[in-house]
Formats: sequence, C-alpha cells, structure tokens
Amino acid sequence: MGTTADHPRRITMTPAARRVLEAAARLFYERGIHAVGVDLIAAEAGVTKKTLYDRFGSKEQIVVEYLADRDERWRAFLSERLDAAPPGPGERVLAVFDASRGWAAELSPKGCSMVNAHAEISDPAHPAHPVITGQKQWMLALFTRLASDIDPERADALARALMLLHEGALVAHGLGIFPDAITHAREQARTLLAQGDTL
Repeated sequence: MGTTADHPRRITMTPAARRVLEAAARLFYERGIHAVGVDLIAAEAGVTKKTLYDRFGSKEQIVVEYLADRDERWRAFLSERLDAAPPGPGERVLAVFDASRGWAAELSPKGCSMVNAHAEISDPAHPAHPVITGQKQWMLALFTRLASDIDPERADALARALMLLHEGALVAHGLGIFPDAITHAREQARTLLAQGDTL
C-alpha cells in the first residue's frame, strides 16, 4: 500500500520486527516517544541496531507502526463491545464509553496513546501525524453514525458533544484529575442522550 494522508506506509512484520515493535510500544507508552532512543529499543528487543534499521528504516517508522498497531487493536476491541451491546442506538453510544473504560484499565493507565503522542508530534509532516489525527477523526465519524440513529437532524451536534465528553474523559483519566473520569463521562453522555430535543 502506498503512502497517503489516510494510509501511511506500513512494513511487513517479521519476528524480529515484531519484537522491536513490542519493545518500542512499551517504552514509548511508559516513557514518551522523544525520551526513547533506538539503542534502548534494540537492546530491549534483543536485536542489533542494524536489524532495527533493516526492518524499519527509521525511528519515525517505528512510531508509525506503534500508533497504527494501537489504533487497529482499539478498533477491534471496540467493535467487539459494540457488537455485544444491548439493542438500541443509545446503548451503543454508552458501549463506546464502556469499551474505553475497559481499555484504559487494561491497556492505557497513563491515558490515550494518541493524545500522549500528539503532545510530542504536532508537526503534520511527521509520518505518524496522520495516524494520530486519523484515529480521532474515525472516532468522530463513529459518534456521528451512532448519533444519526438517534436524531438524524442533530447528529453532528450530538456527535461533537459526545466526542468532547469522551476525549475529555481520556485526558482526565490520563492525568488522574479525579477518580473514574470515564464512568463520569458515560453518565454525562446518558444525560445528554436523555435530553433529546434540548440538543
């Protein structure tokens, strides 16, 4: 697949590349992208720097793979929970918050990896930038589809409100501002959905 704004270049994963990616993912999330160098990644993965560069070409490509892999896993995780949600469009909206709460507890104790990465990668020219923004655009599109099933005429406004609640909760969770921020946002979303015509 060629490189486009929506589809950055990806590599084929060999066993050595997978070890590099697993080490890099853990280090990037725990310490920050800029704080982690290729020497440390190679050492943690048990490969040489030459192998790392042979597989990825650059640290920037490792970052692309790290974020794209997180995004793919999140989408699969969320899809399973949406499929298992009780019937009704409102319940599917709440299932997004439930999925985020489960993901955060299991895989994101320090907050959203995309938000954290954007704090370090704000240059649109960086090859990982489209992965970050694309993930959030996908989330807004998901909320818009769900909102369309609830109130087609006000879908955009409802989707944006839900997106703000969701993303704000992720940031508050990551910063530890107050306990169980995502559950709080879920209850606010429930109230918003119940308001109906007041949107």
